[in-house]
Amino acid sequence: MKQKVVIKVSLNDQKSRTKAIKTAVGVDGVLQATLQQEKNQIEVTGDDIDVVLLTTLLRKSMKFAEVVSVSPVEKKEEEKKKEEEKKEAEAPKYVWHPYVNPPLYCYQSSEPGYVYTHQYQDPSCSIM
Repeated sequence: MKQKVVIKVSLNDQKSRTKAIKTAVGVDGVLQATLQQEKNQIEVTGDDIDVVLLTTLLRKSMKFAEVVSVSPVEKKEEEKKKEEEKKEAEAPKYVWHPYVNPPLYCYQSSEPGYVYTHQYQDPSCSIM
């Protein structure tokens, strides 16, 4: 289950911000970690994050860490990705034949989603 964890930490300088990000990303299951500098918070997103372990590690490295919220990630992002995958699957796939000389003509096949190219060859032209 994807979840989003917000933890309040003391972010005074660049060194502390770097240390907080490195500590958060080092925990198993973390996919993304972002800083909210105005609020002195770090937002961590991932799959089955151990919040207690994450907070403990941040306390060891930052001297202060407090869990603000733990919430599941909204389904909207996952639904958008699924819709994009469906659109890619519905896009026609072109099949290219290796010979190139005559002009190409495209036609829709009986299989949904495939467009075949066919090269027209004039039957009146013969080389002898």
